[in-house]
Amino acid sequence: MITNFGSLYAGHVDLDDIGLEATAVNDRWFSDEHLNTIYDRATAVAQLMDRVGYDSFWMAEHHFQREGNECIGNLLLLYLHLSHLTENLKFGCGFNITPMWHPLRLAEDFATVDLLTKGRVIFGVGRGYHSREVDTYGAPSTNTDSDANRDLFEEQVEVILKAFNNQSFSHHGKIYDLPPKGLPYRGYELEEITMVPRPVNRPVECWQPIVSAGQRAMDFMCKHGIKGIIGGGAVTGGASDEVVTRWRDTLARYGKETELGGDLTIGVVTYIADSQEQGIKESKKYFEEDMKMFAPLGFFRGMTEQQLSDLADPKKAPTAGLPTIEAAVEAGAWLCGPPEHIIERLEELQDKYPGLEHVHVGCTRMGTSLDVILEQLERFGTEVMPKFKAQKVESA
Repeated sequence: MITNFGSLYAGHVDLDDIGLEATAVNDRWFSDEHLNTIYDRATAVAQLMDRVGYDSFWMAEHHFQREGNECIGNLLLLYLHLSHLTENLKFGCGFNITPMWHPLRLAEDFATVDLLTKGRVIFGVGRGYHSREVDTYGAPSTNTDSDANRDLFEEQVEVILKAFNNQSFSHHGKIYDLPPKGLPYRGYELEEITMVPRPVNRPVECWQPIVSAGQRAMDFMCKHGIKGIIGGGAVTGGASDEVVTRWRDTLARYGKETELGGDLTIGVVTYIADSQEQGIKESKKYFEEDMKMFAPLGFFRGMTEQQLSDLADPKKAPTAGLPTIEAAVEAGAWLCGPPEHIIERLEELQDKYPGLEHVHVGCTRMGTSLDVILEQLERFGTEVMPKFKAQKVESA
């Protein structure tokens, strides 16, 4: 049953004009001062979520985004700061883009934050689809060389988990030689290393997005005990029965029996309004801004090259036959309407996937103003969430 609520915020600043007829994404270039407002925005969201009783607040690591869409370069530093300004809220890494890190540096930084926040940061890893970011940092992104990116990512995660879970370890793989064989150190030959500090809370809870839902990725995740997030972030579609069923079956092959939805988080956009029609009307521009950002990166499937070209032109986009929020609502990826309607749709989701405990909710999509983000999170937290939280108490 659904009892754990979070929200995923990619980290956009106020974008001024939004929607298909507004400024094209590539034409935006905000000042340093405006881009830096992301930290006050994140603080406001975190403090509201903590006060209302959410379980976790997830943000994304990204770089070089002068356009204002994803402006947080270091999640762990930000989360250490936010932990001092909140009391109970946990902070999820959605996600640390592993190919832009040395795996031991990422492992050490997380372990330090785990210690200093007393376990309030949730670890998450991602492969990295922004070529401007990942390739600039010296590694291939999924969009430039997906196979090389996956090979690097998987070896990095193996190193990180060894560092977390072993008092001392070595790793000699295709990419990393840790420590280098035959390395002399203070009178002896070094064979293993110990990470200092190690996470206090072990085993470390780790999450990874399920995007293309390839079987190799699922096998890797289940083998290493990594949980999956479907929807939310750049991925705007809802969960499919085929993917959720195959995830359950893959877990079983690796020795973990669960009901459908177990070890998953499903992300849905929720927009509370007096009616579904009003919710669609008010949030349409956020859907369109999301599409402007993420469709060129491959996250709105089925669009033609002509549609992608027209999407970047405010004069052509409105008549280009693009995906609509109405279709997203029909698919269940966006839930719009009064609180009782949102409750009903989430109850349908938990009936369909009885092992599902975690969902990401709220309207934090591209272009959503801070006041709307806060209003929607507060309304969901006070008018929808208590219905599901009560289930946990009743089943205890």
